Amino acid sequence: MRVTVAFIAALAVGIPATSVARADSGPYSQQKKEQPSKQSQEKASSMTGCVDEQEGHYVLVDDRTLARIADLEAEGFPTEGFAKHMGHKVTVRGTSVPGGAHPVFKVRAVETVSDTCAPQPAPQGKP
Repeated sequence: MRVTVAFIAALAVGIPATSVARADSGPYSQQKKEQPSKQSQEKASSMTGCVDEQEGHYVLVDDRTLARIADLEAEGFPTEGFAKHMGHKVTVRGTSVPGGAHPVFKVRAVETVSDTCAPQPAPQGKP
């Protein structure tokens, strides 16, 4: 009804119908406004290390100390895709989700750096 009244009033005054505001917009509109989404704690990044399997899950470990860096989670490909990278030094790209003892890294891409991964000997000082 409000749109019809506004449309008729616009025609009577000679205002083109395209410039008549819709009755469901404006400050008194009862439309549900979208709430701003909470900022995600995920951060796009990359990590380099070695792919290993621990406790039935794929993980990324430090190539020098073999300490666990992050838990790996496949995003956009099957988890079994990590199997072909076992024991390889890789760079994974995706998003890191902090939390727990180790962050979860949601992997979107894996790039092989080296086909082997072994702890590096500690540098020895000069005598």
